[in-house]
Amino acid sequence: MKLVFAGTPEVAVPALDALIASGRHEVAAVVTRPDAPAGRGRRLVASPVAERAEEAGIEVLKPLKPRDPEFLERLKEIAPDCCPVVAYGALLPKVALDIPAHGWVNLHFSLLPAWRGAAPVQHSLMAGDEITGAATFLIEEGLDSGPVYGTVTEEIRPTDTSGDLLTRLAFAGAGLLAATMDGIQDGTLKAVPQPTEGISLAPKITVEDAQVDWATPALRVDRVVRGCTPAPGAWTTFRGERLKLIHVTPVPERTDLAPGQLVVGKHSVHVGTGSYAVELLWVQAQGKKPMKAADWARGVRIGGDERLGG
Repeated sequence: MKLVFAGTPEVAVPALDALIASGRHEVAAVVTRPDAPAGRGRRLVASPVAERAEEAGIEVLKPLKPRDPEFLERLKEIAPDCCPVVAYGALLPKVALDIPAHGWVNLHFSLLPAWRGAAPVQHSLMAGDEITGAATFLIEEGLDSGPVYGTVTEEIRPTDTSGDLLTRLAFAGAGLLAATMDGIQDGTLKAVPQPTEGISLAPKITVEDAQVDWATPALRVDRVVRGCTPAPGAWTTFRGERLKLIHVTPVPERTDLAPGQLVVGKHSVHVGTGSYAVELLWVQAQGKKPMKAADWARGVRIGGDERLGG
């Protein structure tokens, strides 16, 4: 089939590579978000998907909005059979959805109908799920509500961050998306409507959502830190300034600390929660590089009655 691939971040690159390498499909063009400012100089930088497409000699389309007349006209000229999508980052209007004969097929990083929305991996981790996965589905005008072509499952490991899990899902999902394109081409794969039960939503995680509440149980603190790593980054406050929490681990045997209470040992930093303590392993103070929590604690000389989170 002739394909137009839509995607933007690094997590979409494995799927693009899988389609290029499949030998069964022609990736005629790539649709991605416009170049965005990045780095200290805030210079405009192409998306990872755009860079990979240019390396492969594939036409790159960067509409400000996917309803732009010039973009829609070019899409009609290309006349794709199907448009596979991975984390494109913009809402597709019906006029665009109607152009390819087999529609737009999205690779979504959850087992639909669970965790519909922009941040399925983060929400799955923060909810304490033990199993997640990826699904391919036909895009409709509703939020991730279209019929599903296929799924793959992935176990969530006890120390997984959202970055760890998303990396594994990106590669597992790439194979699923390529197989979905094969099945659509062969006529052997039919999309099945999603169940009406088990729907959960996964809106974008905000900076406010990533603030740790030390009155919650240790397992909740651990899940928030892992779910918000690397982005947007879990955080708390210390002496009125923000402290990023990169890695913590629960310490079930320590139940003597009040929520937020800090105790510094020779090689450890423990913090109280609503249940038992957690140990801070890696943190990042404002304007500083990430460092071991014990080194941070020695540097700031924590007093006996100081707490995190005010």
